[in-house]
Amino acid sequence: MTIAAFLLFGLIVGSFLNVCITRIPEGTSIVSPRSRCPHCASHIKPYDNVPVVSWLLLGGKCRNCHAPISPMYPAVELTTALLFVACYLCFGLSLPALKWACFSCILVVLVVTDFRERILPDVVNWFGVGLGLVFAAYVPPVDGVAPMLFNRYIALPGWSAGVLDAILGALFCGGLLWLTAWLYKLIRHRDGMGFGDVKMMFMVGTFFGLRGAFLTILLGTFLGTIVGLSVIAFLFASGWKKSLAERASKMGLGGVAGIRWAIASRYQLPLGSFLGVAALLVTFFSPWTLSRCAIFPG
Repeated sequence: MTIAAFLLFGLIVGSFLNVCITRIPEGTSIVSPRSRCPHCASHIKPYDNVPVVSWLLLGGKCRNCHAPISPMYPAVELTTALLFVACYLCFGLSLPALKWACFSCILVVLVVTDFRERILPDVVNWFGVGLGLVFAAYVPPVDGVAPMLFNRYIALPGWSAGVLDAILGALFCGGLLWLTAWLYKLIRHRDGMGFGDVKMMFMVGTFFGLRGAFLTILLGTFLGTIVGLSVIAFLFASGWKKSLAERASKMGLGGVAGIRWAIASRYQLPLGSFLGVAALLVTFFSPWTLSRCAIFPG
C-alpha cells in the first residue's frame, strides 16, 4: 500500500512537473491558466487530465482537435512516479526520502527542459540551491569534508557542518565547471557549454556535497562524450547535411567528407541532461547517499 501511495503521488507530481517543463521556458505562470491543448488551446477536462491513463485512453490525441499529444507527458509522469518509489525503497519513510524525492523532481525538470529547449532555467536552479541548503541543515551530505577541515580549529554546531559541506560542494564543482567552460572558450574560441550547466552544478553540490557532485561531473561528462561521439558518427555515416557539404565543396571550401565531418562535429548535445542523469545515478547507487538508506545500510 505504501509503494502504491508513492506511485500515485509521483504520478500527480509528475503531471505538475510537465507544467513546469512547458511553461517555465516560456516565462508563463505555472499556476494559471489551467491545462490546455497546445494545438487548439481548448481546456483539458479533469477526466482527460489523469496522469498516464488519460493519454492512453485518448490514444495520445486531443479529444477536441485530435492533434497528437507528445508522449513526453506520460513519460515524465511515469518516470517521476518510479523515482518516488525508488526513494521510498532506498530511504524508507524518512526525511532523506523527502530530500531525494525533491532533488529528483528538480532534475526531471532540468533534464527534459535542457533536452527540449537547450536551456537550464535559472528559476529552477536557484530554487534548487536554496532547497539544497535548507535540507543540508537537517539531512547533511555524507561528505564530512567540512568537519574534517574545520573541526580541528573550531567546534561546528551540528547543523552548520552539513550546510558548509553543501556550500563547499557547490563552490568547488560549480567553479570547476565554470573554469572548464572558460578554458574551452579560450582554446576553441567558441562556447562549449552554457552557464546554466554551472548553475546546475551549484545546485547539485548543495545536495551532494563535494564528492558526490564531483562524481556527477565525471559520470555526466563521460556519458555525454560516449553519446556525443556516437551521434556524430551516426550523423556522418547517414549523410546528414550532404547536399550542403556538396554545395560548399563546389565553392572551394574543401572536400565533401571533410566539410560533412566538420558540420557533424559541431552538433551540440545538452550537457545538462547528461549531468542530470548522472546525478540520479549517484543518488540511487552512490555510497555517499546509500550509506544512509533504509534497505542498504552502510
